Amino acid sequence: MEKKLHLLDSFNARGSDGQTYKVCGYEHMQRDEQMLVDGQDHWESTGQSEYRLSDGRAVEVLRDGSMRIASTGVTLTLPERAKG
Repeated sequence: MEKKLHLLDSFNARGSDGQTYKVCGYEHMQRDEQMLVDGQDHWESTGQSEYRLSDGRAVEVLRDGSMRIASTGVTLTLPERAKG
């Protein structure tokens, strides 16, 4: 089964190290091989999503909703508009 990531949103966040990071939110998509209409592929959501920095590093979403760059301990502060 073929899969891909679909960019949903991106925003800047301030790291606890003082740097600004671009965070990208992606939705996992899978190709629906049973639907081939007009010669075009059709993709559907798998219900999974993930966040990554623009350089590809993974971003973990913690239980309290805060974010951390995986394997670094750097926490991210979201701008007011990005907070739920």
